[in-house]
Amino acid sequence: MADFSLDLNEDQLQIQKWVHDFAEDVIRPAAHEWDEREETPWPIIQEAANIGLYSWEFIANAFGDPTGITFPMVSEEMCWGDAGITLAIFGSTLAVSGIVGNGTPEQIAEWVPQCFGTPEKLQLGAFAVSEPDAGSDVANLRTRAVYDEATDEWVLNGTKTWITNGGIADVHVIVAAIDPDLKARGHASFVVPPATPGLSQGQKFKKHGIRASHTAEVVLEDVRVPGSCLLGGKERLDERLARAREGRSTKVQAAMSTFEASRPLVGAQALGIARAAYEYSLDYAKQRHTFGRAIIENQGIAFKLADMKTEIDAARLLVWRACWMAATHKRFENGEGSMSKLKAGEVAVKVTEEAIQILGGYGYVRDYPVERWHRDAKIYTIFEGTSEIQRLIISRAISGVHIR
Repeated sequence: MADFSLDLNEDQLQIQKWVHDFAEDVIRPAAHEWDEREETPWPIIQEAANIGLYSWEFIANAFGDPTGITFPMVSEEMCWGDAGITLAIFGSTLAVSGIVGNGTPEQIAEWVPQCFGTPEKLQLGAFAVSEPDAGSDVANLRTRAVYDEATDEWVLNGTKTWITNGGIADVHVIVAAIDPDLKARGHASFVVPPATPGLSQGQKFKKHGIRASHTAEVVLEDVRVPGSCLLGGKERLDERLARAREGRSTKVQAAMSTFEASRPLVGAQALGIARAAYEYSLDYAKQRHTFGRAIIENQGIAFKLADMKTEIDAARLLVWRACWMAATHKRFENGEGSMSKLKAGEVAVKVTEEAIQILGGYGYVRDYPVERWHRDAKIYTIFEGTSEIQRLIISRAISGVHIR
């Protein structure tokens, strides 16, 4: 029997140090500035591209790790530096997940590199599912895609919201309804190439946290894309729709196939925020003296830190398990992907709140980073499926009952 180990291998350790050094030397010193500016940190993305961190080759190698651990490890280290800047750098991977999860090998080869561009010409990708009236309820999308047989084009109309890189991306992946009566089974994903007429940015949101990451509406007005931009191809779509209309299983749903792959990785991002807050407050508790001794000598502080560390490590094990299961094609029978995202997101909120409490008044002001980390953490209980949605998925999986 092969030995069991949770140790990172030599390649993973080297990548971890490389990414951590970038997070420590480049991202963290710039985090406060770009949080205040609430703008896409193009100079930081450029530096990431210059060293090969922002590139489709690096993403492909990280995702290709047979253990499944490399990319969540990278995400944690990056968000240890700053979550908003990390999402600005890695937001394009959402589009990549949509393309890889639904596209043909030819489409993957064509479009994934265009989500990143080159160091000489940076490009971004965006994945658009959520709508003003369909956030967690992705089954009821109003964005429509209609096939024009005369021109072999698809015509897209609708409005997407809460889209990372929305409107500023070069490549947009849009999930739209082909047959609304089939709910999620009647959806398909489309690539909208750069500079396609009819696609525009709507409202840009001013957010509570992750402010360096651009979030906006995407408006689609008679957007025409070639038939080749339907991910998976029309023949596969027609077969899937026919099965759905006959009441047979369709297996793949355009939005869900992306979320299944991305939720544990979102959990890894939350871990990075939590770890940053824990390490900062631990150092502070050792250095801060009141009544003649370091505050960590008080059980009230020491026990908080013990709980913070325990919860972070527990959440990491759930994230790594889910990523390992995905990489080794294990079936998620009990909502393991949702468990990892649920736990990590809620741990990040709790740990950053406790960090503020440990720092006291200093934790509440913007001169200290724990205030920003707390703001950044909250989104991890909301996007990519709220905590309530994760609990719904898990409870359905473990019970076999369609809980509402």
